[in-house]
Order: sequence, then structure tokens, then C-alpha cells
Amino acid sequence: MTMKDYKKEFIDFMVECKVLKFGSFTLKSGRHSPFFMNAGAYVTGSQLAKLGEYYAQAIHENFGDDFDVLFGPAYKGIPLSVATTIAYSKLYGKEIRYCSNRKEAKDHGADKGLLLGSEIKDGDRVVIIEDVTTSGKSIEETYPIVKSCGSTPDAVKIVGEIVSLNRMERAPDSEKSALETITEKYGFPARAIVSMQDVVEALYVPGGVITEELKKEIDAYYAEWGAK
Repeated sequence: MTMKDYKKEFIDFMVECKVLKFGSFTLKSGRHSPFFMNAGAYVTGSQLAKLGEYYAQAIHENFGDDFDVLFGPAYKGIPLSVATTIAYSKLYGKEIRYCSNRKEAKDHGADKGLLLGSEIKDGDRVVIIEDVTTSGKSIEETYPIVKSCGSTPDAVKIVGEIVSLNRMERAPDSEKSALETITEKYGFPARAIVSMQDVVEALYVPGGVITEELKKEIDAYYAEWGAK
């Protein structure tokens, strides 16, 4: 099965924006990785507009139109949810709403409380949007925030979660990837625009960004840390 065009374009886009870098990086987990992704490097209007379109295409492909709210956890999820909500309207003609949380609840004004953007109410179907997840830890905070918006735990449905990149490495205390562990634990699909397998396929070509030496480093990393 050939890779979809928008996925190939997104991989090139990440490299051009210096969001996806190759070299030697120490991750928060302490692992030494030959690649690193930082969604905070998307900073211009045109970059955010394009990014929203890539996310919108991936959401549409994985979850269709059967959702109402796009929830982006603070802080990086806030611009992701806004950009993608705009793009979704433009590409698919459907008005979805965006919602994000504050790290600290606002105690004054008409919009006081923990959330900003749209409220989430009974019957809403929610897609969670993030940049990347290596450990799956962030969903432990996000899941109860979204679920608590309903009058009962089942009143708000989480349709799925979308991230930029599936790093395809083992989550802590697991042989499976973070996205797989999220799906197993919470019961909704966790998907990515692209996986590291897609990245290698697209960039490990003659004259490509991934050289023979870098490919060996990536292979060695996955031999040690890859999900089973």
C-alpha cells in the first residue's frame, strides 16, 4: 500500500520547519534518540495553516465527520486545536468547535473555569489532539477533564486521539507503543498523521535526509526501544 500524498508532504513539512530533527538527543525519559520532534517550532501563520490542514486530513481519514469538538490540552494543544478547527471547516465544510483547558482555573469573568473555547456538553463527541506522545502520560490528565464535562461519565464520548508522529517505541512499563497502550486502556483509537516507519520510508532514499549512517542509528534505537 503506497503512502498517501498528504503524509509524504507532512514529513517534508516537518523537516522544512525544523520540527523533526536528526542528530543526538536526550529525551525526557532519559533515552538517547537519533531524532527529535518539537511542535513548538511551528510559529508562522502559513506554517500553522498548513499544519491544521494535515491534522484535519488525518482526522477525517481516521474518524470521519462523526464528532463535534476538538480538544487540545494546554499548552501545545491549544494552537493545534484552533488551527485544525479552522482547517476542518475549510476542507470539509463542517463546523466543529474547539476547546482547551487552562493549567489553572480562571476565577473571574464570563469565561471563568478550567476550559477555554467551547463548552463540552452532554451528547458531544470529542477528538483529542496533541503533538506527540511517547509515554501516554498526558492522556491521564486529559481524559478526566473531558469526561467530567458531562453530567455522567458516559454523557460525553471520546471518539479518538490524533497526534503528529507515532514514535513507535515502547511506553514505560510496556512492550507496546504509547498509542497502543492508550487504545487498550481507554477504549478509543489513538492515531498519528504519520509513523516513524513512514518517515524512514520517505526520507531514506538516494540523496535523502536519512543517510546510511543515520539509518543504522535509527535501526539500533528501535532494536533497543522499539514497540513489540
